[in-house]
Amino acid sequence: MSHTPGARQAQKLKTRQALLDAALVLLEEQSLSSLGLREVTRAVGVAPTAFYRHFRSTADLGVALVEEALGSLHPMIRTTVSPAGDSDERIARAVELIAGHVAAHPAHVRFVARERHGGVQPVREAIREELARFAEEVRAELAKDAESAGWSDADLRMLAGLYVDQMLITASLFLETLDAPEEERRLAARTAERQLRLISVGRRHWLD
Repeated sequence: MSHTPGARQAQKLKTRQALLDAALVLLEEQSLSSLGLREVTRAVGVAPTAFYRHFRSTADLGVALVEEALGSLHPMIRTTVSPAGDSDERIARAVELIAGHVAAHPAHVRFVARERHGGVQPVREAIREELARFAEEVRAELAKDAESAGWSDADLRMLAGLYVDQMLITASLFLETLDAPEEERRLAARTAERQLRLISVGRRHWLD
């Protein structure tokens, strides 16, 4: 009997994750604003009332998906702008990490790309807040770099925002070429590296 509360909690977490997974699959073909909770519960095989034990609304579920999709990216973001290595090495590492993440989590990337400017306000705000946290983490990492000597905090924030925006553009680029021929994927990687290199060149000469 002492294990019963733990077992119930484990089942509750399992059902919650199943609802998130089912919603993510359904959102491959539609936007969150058109998703019905009955669709989600039907896919999981639970009663519609069970949905409200985990989420207040589909918007609340969408916010949870944002946390799931972007929350795990924080270590990767820090790695891509780490001062270790020269600029070309950093750029190649960043592009490789983004490509790997898109290949591993295409549904999450597609969801964020679609809902970033979608019709569900709490989800848009959740994405904006997560991206703002990314930008702050990138700013903190950039500030450690010797190349940032003499930069104002405002300019470092601007540069961090550029990097975060470019990472999203790169992720979308890889998403579009996910099932493309190998040569097209290589071209996408080269384009992403050139775009990041352009930001890097501008950074080196900003104080000029």
